Amino acid sequence: MWRGRSLGETVKLTAMPIVRLFQPLLFRDALGESLRAARIAQGRTLRDVSRAAQISLGYLSEIERGVKEASSELLAAITEALDVPLWQILSEVAERLALAAGDEPVAQTWPVLRRAA
Repeated sequence: MWRGRSLGETVKLTAMPIVRLFQPLLFRDALGESLRAARIAQGRTLRDVSRAAQISLGYLSEIERGVKEASSELLAAITEALDVPLWQILSEVAERLALAAGDEPVAQTWPVLRRAA
């Protein structure tokens, strides 16, 4: 308990969950961080991108915060609304996951797959 500003006012403090601090970075968290970074870099709002992607603002917010998983169709709609290639977002996600695991980012060393002629 903590004493508030007014005499006799008592405010109950709740402990913040710290379990998440010690968990490995999840794909949905890294994806959300990358999508939010792309949106902010463009100076766009959640409302603007959600309208362009034709998804609810609340759902886009949950995806950016790592609360919800995005389906491949939804991810395609969001990256199209951001005008950022899906491969670029996924490359940034891979880099975030590698760095969080203490590894060197491997995006530069991936083999380039070519279509058969």
